[in-house]
Amino acid sequence: MSTVKHFLRTVVGRAYPRLVGVWREKSWLIFDVLFPLLQVSAYVYIYRAIGAPPEFSGFAILGGATIAYWMNVLWSMASQLYWEKETGNLQLYLLAPTSRMAILLGMALGGLTATTVRAAGVILVGALLFRVPLQVSHGALFLGVFLLTLVALYGLGMLLSSVFLLWGREAWHLSNLFMEPVYLLAGFYFPVRALGLGLALAASVIPITLGLDALRQLLYPQLMENFRVLPVEAEMGVLAGLAVLFVFLARGGLRFFENLARREGRLTLRGQ
Repeated sequence: MSTVKHFLRTVVGRAYPRLVGVWREKSWLIFDVLFPLLQVSAYVYIYRAIGAPPEFSGFAILGGATIAYWMNVLWSMASQLYWEKETGNLQLYLLAPTSRMAILLGMALGGLTATTVRAAGVILVGALLFRVPLQVSHGALFLGVFLLTLVALYGLGMLLSSVFLLWGREAWHLSNLFMEPVYLLAGFYFPVRALGLGLALAASVIPITLGLDALRQLLYPQLMENFRVLPVEAEMGVLAGLAVLFVFLARGGLRFFENLARREGRLTLRGQ
């Protein structure tokens, strides 16, 4: 069997359980849409109470939808290998004659389906419920920015999966630690430029920060003229660079813990 074919079959094999799981319990889809919408609604009502332009409600809805992808990366990617280690499945992944990158990519693609359904539901219900204008003038560019953001974001998730595994029991605490600060630094519910240009540029190491900023520029170009971090084209270039960097580092991280397991018989830095 060719290497490429083997890689693709591994991806499909790991994605399949998550794809099936999405439709096996359909009631979960309702809760996955309604519960995040409650938090989005709070920000929409805040913007309306202070008399902000209706586009700001669109900022909150779009940010609330993209939170689903960050949560998927944090809990279904970054922490996944640690959880597999705790349940006794990690050794099977290490012994399997396939690429660990393919295993993580399959997990990402499988989880991406449920996440996209949740995000689309939040945007659709939120836009209809609050009558928020969502009009994309450059559809191809919007899709390109979205896909670049996902590639960079899931590349970061693959990298964090190695880091969390090497840190051992602290993986759970790291997941909680990274949750709330990213809500602020990525500007999920407001234009991140409000934090100041310097902090916004520093926060751009998180792919979803520039991804959200670029998507909002394409949705509301006139309003975002005063709130953008960088032009859309520049942000796409940075996202492409981050995608390459994170995938490269993730590949190195996975090789590191594989070699650590073979050489020393452990998978953490302190033998946890």
